[in-house]
Amino acid sequence: LEISSLSENDILVLRLDLTDRSSHEAATNSVLKHFGKIDVLVNNGGRSQRSLFVDTNLDVYNAIIELNYLGTISLTKYVLNHMIQRKKGKIVTVSSVMGIMGAPLATGYCASKHALQGFFNSLRTELTDYPEISIIQICPGPVQSQIIQNVFTENLGKSIENSGDQSHKMPTDRCARLTLVSVANDVKEAWISDHPYLAVCYLWQYAPTWAWWLMNRMGKRRIQNFKSGIVSVQSAPV
Repeated sequence: LEISSLSENDILVLRLDLTDRSSHEAATNSVLKHFGKIDVLVNNGGRSQRSLFVDTNLDVYNAIIELNYLGTISLTKYVLNHMIQRKKGKIVTVSSVMGIMGAPLATGYCASKHALQGFFNSLRTELTDYPEISIIQICPGPVQSQIIQNVFTENLGKSIENSGDQSHKMPTDRCARLTLVSVANDVKEAWISDHPYLAVCYLWQYAPTWAWWLMNRMGKRRIQNFKSGIVSVQSAPV
């Protein structure tokens, strides 16, 4: 469908708070009332983290799980009910390469993305009677965005002071295009990243002992930079 051919009725924008789970059913019904169906759900809400576990208030971990994990599966639940009735649809969740590996300064973020990976891999096995409902997980590495400016830190309400250089990250439009290609081809899990970050993913998957050794060396430097006030995202994927 050409963008120029869209009419006002073809577009509906709703304000949505993932942490307000009581509003998700009404939001889903509003979309269904307007369009009559939902073909694709793209779960793309979340926040990252930059803080050491020993310095971080547990309220931060609660907020990360509420937003990144519980908010996502809550919205998914209401949309999936509709897709099961239609026996058709795509549920696309933007996870992260941090959903398949670990990294310092992001313990809560990694935990939330691991939770999403486990949830949707398990959900897929519950939908074998609905072969036309696709569960697709997108795992980007470092991508140019405002995710660093909005990360959780050691305390709720505290923002990060230096977001660092993003020129080495994958351009946003390339990540978006590769995501669309993955969705169109029903790829169950897509790692979208440039090297060397992509190589680390394969290392973590197929040679975890070497990956742990490498991440320990990279992580030590990353923590040193963090304590010095340098936001270094080149030493590990986001």
